[in-house]
Amino acid sequence: MKVFFRSVGQMLRWAWGAVVDFLLPPLCLKCEQPVAQNQALCAMCWTQLHFVSVPLCACCGAPFDLPVDEGSRCGACLAEAPVFAKARSALIYDDASRDMILRFKHGDRLHPAPALAGWMVQAGRELWGQADLIVPVPLHRWRLLARRYNQAAVLALAMGRLTGVKVAVDGLRRVRATGSQGHKGRKERAANVAGAFALKDGAQVEGKRIVLVDDVLTSGATVSACAKVLLKGGAAQVFVVTLARTRLAS
Repeated sequence: MKVFFRSVGQMLRWAWGAVVDFLLPPLCLKCEQPVAQNQALCAMCWTQLHFVSVPLCACCGAPFDLPVDEGSRCGACLAEAPVFAKARSALIYDDASRDMILRFKHGDRLHPAPALAGWMVQAGRELWGQADLIVPVPLHRWRLLARRYNQAAVLALAMGRLTGVKVAVDGLRRVRATGSQGHKGRKERAANVAGAFALKDGAQVEGKRIVLVDDVLTSGATVSACAKVLLKGGAAQVFVVTLARTRLAS
């Protein structure tokens, strides 16, 4: 009898899915042209996007142009080790990925979140066996009010569902509004976010290995500022996973 009801339930879910696909046909996550299934890219967009893959820096995850020994670090990480233990990203932030990411970030296009989070989980696959907690980079309350959602928190929650790792969606607070990081140099970016973050009152991070989530990694100033707060609060390690990263830190 249980098998019968399970089969009926599966048939009903399939039928409902078919109705939804008929009324709202699935669209490519990037170009929004029709595709065969939900949460997918069309063949053309798949070839255009640049997914980060080996060889890459063992620390910050920056891709190398030439083969290197496993465990090699980029020049920037050798010159000054980041405060986070490792960073991994799913995509290169470039002309091919920019529009898709900006629509998700600013355009109320949240439906790609499960697929984007899946790419991020795959990018950080070496980290999940160690992770105790996922924490998103926070928005300041005025920016959150204007935007209505925090894209990093949306991704973090989707990643938590995929990995089973607990998510502290408000584990960090942005206590000072900061201007845009665009068109700023490395030192200016670091100064812009210095002192901008704090632990939420009562946040339990002591001894935990934390995966910090953000949308795009550029100079690393924002995630470094957040990592410093988490480590000062007693976190054992901080890893970073982002949807995209610039090819070269700037």
